[in-house]
Amino acid sequence: MRIARLEPEEMTPRQREVHDRIAGKRGKVRGPYQIWIQSPELCDRQEAMTSYCRWECSLPEKLREFGLLIAARAYDAQYSWNAHVDPALKLGIAPEIVEALATKKTPIFTQEDERVFYAFAMELLETHFVSQKTFDEGMKIFGKQGVVDIVANIGAFVTLAMCLNTFEVDLQPDRTPPFPDIKGFAPAAAKL
Repeated sequence: MRIARLEPEEMTPRQREVHDRIAGKRGKVRGPYQIWIQSPELCDRQEAMTSYCRWECSLPEKLREFGLLIAARAYDAQYSWNAHVDPALKLGIAPEIVEALATKKTPIFTQEDERVFYAFAMELLETHFVSQKTFDEGMKIFGKQGVVDIVANIGAFVTLAMCLNTFEVDLQPDRTPPFPDIKGFAPAAAKL
């Protein structure tokens, strides 16, 4: 990591309060939270948003995990990918879809909800807009709240990916780098 991890005994009272709450909910403070704790108010709010997107929003759990993978790949966030690829597979995202996403190919979908979710997310990420056709398909499948939750999910998970990459949060020691075109925290072909 680019900045030292704060140990609980080094924290301000507010940092410790946020840290202890997150550790109580998640078991420990890891990934982006070990960065965001530097700004405890941001950490508190970001954790609330991320928790909503991961566990409470109107979207099916498999699509929430899929959204994490989409955002992770869009921003080459290997830590986030490694943390969420197994849950996405376990929840029913096909291995072929995961492989296509990892290698930056357009997946072939058999489930309409996955196809529309992917199209919606990718339009947001690539063009920064959502076409009327994709918007209408999203409304038909997910409804008003679901469409709002798609936007929130992608936004929250992109913020997470940017944090992980900016501060070079170390990959999990038991995982290998998932993307063939990324080496460390740069494109594999990049000249330093």
